[in-house]
Amino acid sequence: MFDIKWIRDNPDAFDAGRRSRGLEPLSAALLSLDDRRKAAILRLQVVQERRNAAAKEIGQAMGRKDAETAERLKAEVAGLKAETPALEAEERDASAALDAALIEIPNLPHADVPAGADEHDNVEIHRAGQKPGFPDGFAPREHDAIGEALGLMDFESAAKMSGARFVVLRGALARLHRALGQYMIDMHVDRHGFEEVDPPVLVRDAAMVGTAQLPKFRDDQFRAGEDHWLIPTAEVPLTNLARERVIDEAELPLRFTALTHSFRKEAGSAGRDTRGMIRQHQFAKVEMVSITTPETSDAEHERMTRAAEDVLEGLGLHYRRMLLCTGDMGFASRRTFDLEVWLPGQNTFREISSCSVCGDFQARRMEARYRPAGAKGPRFVHTLNGSGVAVGRALVAVLENYQQTDGTVAIPEVLRPYMGGLDRIVPAKGRG
Repeated sequence: MFDIKWIRDNPDAFDAGRRSRGLEPLSAALLSLDDRRKAAILRLQVVQERRNAAAKEIGQAMGRKDAETAERLKAEVAGLKAETPALEAEERDASAALDAALIEIPNLPHADVPAGADEHDNVEIHRAGQKPGFPDGFAPREHDAIGEALGLMDFESAAKMSGARFVVLRGALARLHRALGQYMIDMHVDRHGFEEVDPPVLVRDAAMVGTAQLPKFRDDQFRAGEDHWLIPTAEVPLTNLARERVIDEAELPLRFTALTHSFRKEAGSAGRDTRGMIRQHQFAKVEMVSITTPETSDAEHERMTRAAEDVLEGLGLHYRRMLLCTGDMGFASRRTFDLEVWLPGQNTFREISSCSVCGDFQARRMEARYRPAGAKGPRFVHTLNGSGVAVGRALVAVLENYQQTDGTVAIPEVLRPYMGGLDRIVPAKGRG
């Protein structure tokens, strides 16, 4: 969320940032709303000041035994008092209109984000790892075909109980899914210094507004009763741990990680990934969140992205890092790196992690601040979030990259301790 004072001081920079996202300039309209708000505040202040002054004059008139003046002033005060509720309502309405406009505005991109319209304008930063080698004549299968052939990935049963975009994993495949999540969370805690958190997956409106899921993306979320939402990502509860706090600078950065289920409607993705596990309503994800100072947030962004890359490198997966262009980055982001993993069954790279720095955009919505050493007043923190990584998509990548010609799936070495020493998954008896 933006500070209207900053927009007033930097209207050209604000509009230029919007243009880079393919949006129309908005500073003039916002400043007009702010002028309306300021005028309403001024009118209310003038009335309140006159009421206070008239009240003193009444006392003075009565002290002089000037009853006529006292009565005239009392009538004036009564009139001003009657006028006040309408002026207060006018000020509330003007402030609400400005806030409603500001909360719908996406973050402005960092200066180093490339201009572009969509994913085709994203910029590759680097690649790591190698594509798997398969024997000549062997056509790698996609993950859903592998899972169903193993008899351990059941979309039909999931559809009967929950509808489309759900899956039932069984046996060794369910254990592999769990192993991936445990491996990731252990890595982020033990190697990268994140604090593990077990947060609620039900949150109130304010938490969703704080991280910018609401109000813009209301239709993408699952409502749970009258007072709660199912989280679309653990970014929501983890970032809100800094909500309405003033944190000592010495405590920063705060680094949190969590393995949770997440829930997201895919209504806007009709026709895309209707099969398989790439795009589901319920999915497991390891999330990373950092709360930092403005001076360290760019370095923290690189650190967070490297932590996600470490997961993929540990699993022996080929991937590339992409810098998203202005037209493809998320609503709250200033800069986003996507990690895309190679899927041989699809013969393409697919996104498996997004790591974003949001500046103070979310912090302003949450009133999350810190107290710099030696400074007079608090400042807004910077927030970052990243997938470390999406567990279901990691399962997809392992299945496609480690599939064997005999129909089995080799288990990456780093996951074998989590699998009780199992080194491969074979078709389930009676279901393969």
